[in-house]
This record gives sequence, structure tokens and C-alpha cells, in this order.
Amino acid sequence: MRKTFSLSHEKIKTPRLVDSIKHDVKKYLKRERNKKLPEGVDFWDFDCKYGHSEETADVIHVSALNKSIDDAAQHELASFYIEILAKPGYRTPKPIAEED
Repeated sequence: MRKTFSLSHEKIKTPRLVDSIKHDVKKYLKRERNKKLPEGVDFWDFDCKYGHSEETADVIHVSALNKSIDDAAQHELASFYIEILAKPGYRTPKPIAEED
């Protein structure tokens, strides 16, 4: 998902637009997570970017998406850019602690 969201609409108020954008992002993440995993993959991971424009987008964590959307609304931006790309994720085993 690579999309520039607009926070201005003639009939819809900004808080409702923010809720709608959050819902679209959540729906996309759920749809991607429900896809069949390739052989040997543990889970779906996501590369995310957020910025005021596509050129200024910085890498963020998936858990920071809602905070970023709220940040755009607080700064009263006309639009902002979000990029979410699914990739295979692999779990790393925890190191075994040595006991004396």
C-alpha cells in the first residue's frame, strides 16, 4: 500500500477522516496477515514509511502508524503519505542463559 491521504474534505470533518484512514490501514494489515505464508516463513512482517510527502517519508514501525496519523491531524496537514509493504518474517530463537 503506497498512498497519499488527504485530510481535507468539503463535507466530512477531520476527525471522521482520521478514523476512516485508520480503519483502511487496519483493514489492509489484516488482509495481508491473512494471506497464506510461504514455506519456512513464520509470520508477515511490514516495512512502513510515513511522511508529509512521498519524498520526505521516514521509516517507522507498524505500531507507530496510528500515532503518525494522529500527528498529521494535530499539525493540520492537508495530506500525508503512508507506505506499507509486506515481507516474510522469521522468528529468532531466544538465547539460552547459562546457569552456574
